Amino acid sequence: MDGDGSPSPAGPAGSGRPDRKSGPRRRPGSGLGAAVSSRIRDLVRRAGSTPPPPGPFRPGFWRSPLRGPWLTSVFGLVLLIGIPLIFVTGMLSYASYNPDLGRLNDQTPDKGLLGFYLFAWPTHPYWLYRLTQGVHVTLGVVLVPVLLAKLWSVIPKLFTWPPARSLAHALERLSLLLLVGGVIFEFATGILNIQLFYVFPGSFYTLHFYGAWVFIAAFVVHVILKSGRLVTALRSRSLAAELRTSLAHTRPEPPDPDGLVPADPAPPTMTRRGVLAMVGGGSLLLLLVTAGQSIGGLLRNTALLAPHDREPGSGPSAFQINKTAASVGVTPAHVGPDWRLEIHGAGPAHVFTRAQLLAMPQHTASLPIACVEGWSTPDQLWSGLRLADLAALAGLPDAGRVLVESVQPPGPYASVLLRGNQIRDPRSLLALRVNGADLSLDHGYPARVIVPANPGVNNTKWVHRLTFRS
Repeated sequence: MDGDGSPSPAGPAGSGRPDRKSGPRRRPGSGLGAAVSSRIRDLVRRAGSTPPPPGPFRPGFWRSPLRGPWLTSVFGLVLLIGIPLIFVTGMLSYASYNPDLGRLNDQTPDKGLLGFYLFAWPTHPYWLYRLTQGVHVTLGVVLVPVLLAKLWSVIPKLFTWPPARSLAHALERLSLLLLVGGVIFEFATGILNIQLFYVFPGSFYTLHFYGAWVFIAAFVVHVILKSGRLVTALRSRSLAAELRTSLAHTRPEPPDPDGLVPADPAPPTMTRRGVLAMVGGGSLLLLLVTAGQSIGGLLRNTALLAPHDREPGSGPSAFQINKTAASVGVTPAHVGPDWRLEIHGAGPAHVFTRAQLLAMPQHTASLPIACVEGWSTPDQLWSGLRLADLAALAGLPDAGRVLVESVQPPGPYASVLLRGNQIRDPRSLLALRVNGADLSLDHGYPARVIVPANPGVNNTKWVHRLTFRS
């Protein structure tokens, strides 16, 4: 040490070299991470000192006295019940395609772990897909008013200023963006698909599949973070008391840490009871104009949102179809007198005319057609040859799968793979007739497959080749 107590520039024993052991040390928090953190804090401070832009970012812009944790939590509770059910039925729809059979059935590229598959899709009960997909589509439509009301109730949070107060707050805002963006994307693409209005780029199947996983991940995180506040908010007020509260006695909720309650609320123009009635009434109306397309019966006449003709003429073939023959490029020339059915398996191929197929023992099955858009037909009486008998004819009575190929030009679902349990079900047919008459061209003449609980698009029409595999 120097006489004044400061460190000497020389090292030990007056060597004149710096002492490496006692040289400058890196202070805690220094380095690249500290620099980035400091930079973020500086940006946050600058944003916080900047006045909010005009419009929705101003605190006084949102003044509805009805907004608050309780009303938001009521809508949130409904979505907390409905959205998981929509997700589960959506995953069941994915499973119904038997995606592990190959790319013909599952056209989602690079799905990785997201494409997990737990079980072979069953054929019992025969109305299973009609139920699960009907619930998926109908519930998705019915929840639209609830979703819009929930977004309205939390819209001030979407315009918080500054956009981020800290790194943690920035991450929370990002999760909120994924949640809101994901739910809007999923509902919007689903509804457009129901109406056969394909304005989005790429395949609906792929976009909806990946969008569902992004949304459900953000949804789970949101539920974990907000479940405590939801319970507290629901307990803060009585639903029965709110339903009895008049407009004159409607008051804002107490200030909340999330900023949903406005600092300067406007006078109420309707009650919370009115809001709940409006949202509930909207959902009920959508139920009435949607559910009939899958439930059938008298409600089928009220299914105004169904994209397909609700009265498709009269006669044996007067029931809905997904795509006409013309829409997929199938012409009478494809299915004229030169049409043949080829059956491949363990031995030589078998080739049959339609007359020869009709001369074989015929079997019947009463089955509906249910489609991914949520619509379904009543049970129709199909007749034709059992797939199990055709598998035995091909020398593979215990076939594990069959490749069904259509005469339609190559494209999505021009061919499909069916699983062994679907082949062996006695109601699985290569149908030649329906309701006592020959198939119409739009319903798959000269032959189509019909399998219990199978998505309509996998009940391939205009079949010309069956290849059974062990």
